[in-house]
Order: sequence, then structure tokens, then C-alpha cells
Amino acid sequence: MTAEVEGRDRDVSEPGDRGSQGIAASDSAAELREALAAAAKKSGFGRVAPGETPTAHDLWSAVGGVRGLIESLLPGFLFLVVFTVTSDVVPSVLIPVGVAVLFVLVRAITRSPILPATIGLVGIALSAGLALWSGRAEENFVLGFVINAVWLVALLVSLAIRRPLIGVITGLLTGDSGWRNDAAKRTVLTVTTWLWVALFALRLGVQVPLYFTEQTAALAATKLLMGLPLYAAVLWVTWLMIRAVYARRAA
Repeated sequence: MTAEVEGRDRDVSEPGDRGSQGIAASDSAAELREALAAAAKKSGFGRVAPGETPTAHDLWSAVGGVRGLIESLLPGFLFLVVFTVTSDVVPSVLIPVGVAVLFVLVRAITRSPILPATIGLVGIALSAGLALWSGRAEENFVLGFVINAVWLVALLVSLAIRRPLIGVITGLLTGDSGWRNDAAKRTVLTVTTWLWVALFALRLGVQVPLYFTEQTAALAATKLLMGLPLYAAVLWVTWLMIRAVYARRAA
């Protein structure tokens, strides 16, 4: 008798439990969307809302301004200069690490956001560790190859499943969940995703052969040229293309 009562109690409570679980899952999904949207807005891509006209100031902000430019380019430039002059792995990788530490300290002292410089320091330190461990200056660039390859694979997968990554990011920024149902938006967002595929593929296609042929100075130079400058150029074209299609739809 007791077992039957417990069974009936369980049967009565289960629908409510399922409803609570459904609400919790819905809340979790909404929180995840909000977190992703916030991350997208903080990225360089989120500096200009789709439909707005990008300006030179927007592009300058997207690359971090003067400080972002220095923090992005100076470590790699110092590696190139020191290695070209000395051909010695140790100072070539340790001097950029020291500069990256200085960037973190300056941000901490000035109470600026410290995360960008910290991420840069971690990347530079890991790359330096690989070069010091192997004794080969070219290993300083392996982590960059991995990062570019991961982005390339993620973009290609998004295209393969017909959810182009630039479209997903744009949808998060605008709340436009129906962009895939608009042929013009879908086409532009697919094309811009292919642009980023081309960027990462070009970097790997040019730099990896230099790595295998041990042309370290040329590798360092091409990494500088194909880093922030190429990123800024592709970002600008992406903004213009997305702005055009969203502005037309809003007209």
C-alpha cells in the first residue's frame, strides 16, 4: 500500500519536475546567448553594429588604439630585430617576454583592462618556452600556427553545417535570429566567413613552408605583415559588406 502511494506521489510530481527542468534549461540557454552576445560585442567585430557606417576611429578602436598596436607588433618586431642581429634564440625570445611583462605591469599600474596584455604574455611565454626547449627559433611560431588552424577549422565547420560563423556572430550582435531566412543576408554572411577562411589559410600557406625551410627571419617578417595589418583589412571589408546588406534591408 505504501509503495502504491509513493508511486502515485512520484507520478504526480514528475510533470512539475519536468516543467521546472524545462524552465531551467530555457534560462540556461538564454544566459548562454547573452554571454555569447556580450563576448561578441567586446570583440573587434562588435565595434560597429551591422547597418552602421564604420569609421577610421572604429577600426582604430578595434585594434586597440595606440596601446593595442604597440602591444601587438612590438614583441614580434623585437624578435625579428634581435634574431637578425644575433642569430641567438635565447635573447630573441626572452626580450619579447620581458616587454610583454612590462605591458601587463603598465596596465596594472594605470588600472587599465589587464586581460588583453595577460593573454598576450601567456602566448609569448609559451612560444618562447617551445623555442628554448627545442633550441630552434622557428618553434617560436608553432603556437600561432595552431591558433590559426583552430580558427580555420571552426570557420570551415560552420560553413559545412550551413551556420557561417560571421552570421552567428552578427545574429548575436543584432538579435537577428532569422538572418538565415533572408537570402541576401545569408549570402553576404557566408561570403564574409569565406574571407576569414582565406585570411587564416593564407597565413598558414605562406608561413608554414618558411617554418619547414627554417627561414626564421622571413617567417618573423611575414607574421608581422600578415598579423594585425591583414586582420584590420579583412575586418574593414567585413564591416562594409555587412553594413551594406543590413542598411538595404532597413531602408
